[in-house]
Amino acid sequence: MKLSNDFVLSFFGLKEGKHKFEYRIDKQFFESYSFDEFLDADFTIVLDFVKKSTLLELYFTCEGKATVTCDLSNEAFELPMSGALDLVVKFGEEYNDDNEEVLILPHGEHQLDHSQFIYEMIVLAVPLKKIHPGIADGSLKSDVLKKLDELSPEKKKDKEETDPRWDDLKKLLIDKNK
Repeated sequence: MKLSNDFVLSFFGLKEGKHKFEYRIDKQFFESYSFDEFLDADFTIVLDFVKKSTLLELYFTCEGKATVTCDLSNEAFELPMSGALDLVVKFGEEYNDDNEEVLILPHGEHQLDHSQFIYEMIVLAVPLKKIHPGIADGSLKSDVLKKLDELSPEKKKDKEETDPRWDDLKKLLIDKNK
């Protein structure tokens, strides 16, 4: 997917050695990938780029936050996130991205669109369960949480009444063991 020239790195004119690039990512970036789990987003991406004579090394790091909905209460909250991705770019006969750590570009290529790698790094940093911090410390008050608490299996055990027939059978077992 092509977003803009902001994420296309032209390495042809760069000298060998280390270079540093910084990007700001917001919700619009994720909308271009049809990723709608973020209500809002604000990330800073730092790319440490090392150009060598036969290959390129890219070291991505991200820090920021995304506004997401809690998986339990459906309340919106800011989720701090961070991530890292290391990528080696080599040159070969044809484009190959089968390996997640090594990308092969065709000989003669002079630029690289790295927006897909940034997208994947951030999306993979999202935890499987997004839980509002107010749930853990008990500060979040919500009707959904009250209902979940009422329906929890521990509460049901306390309220369950046993069948008197089973109680009589249990007495027989107790009497037998005496």
